[in-house]
Amino acid sequence: MKDVWVFNGVGGKFPSAIFDEQADAEKWIKKNSLTGVLTRYPVGVSVYDWAIENNHFFVGHAGQKSSDFIQKFSSAAQEHIHFENGSSD
Repeated sequence: MKDVWVFNGVGGKFPSAIFDEQADAEKWIKKNSLTGVLTRYPVGVSVYDWAIENNHFFVGHAGQKSSDFIQKFSSAAQEHIHFENGSSD
């Protein structure tokens, strides 16, 4: 499955960058001393559907099938890296 790396800076409402390669994303984050989270996202499938298909999430009740729930869904099972001032240490 194709994936991309999405960077969300602290305080931002929307992603500030999307990369094909993790190394390119980390280089850009370090170069600019950024603080936020770099997360791997699957392409062509929602995180909600990806999490269900990969047994990371199980729908427990009807409310978890609602559009409101799905549009806000994120998964801790996604690979992600926290950065502070460009460092992930």
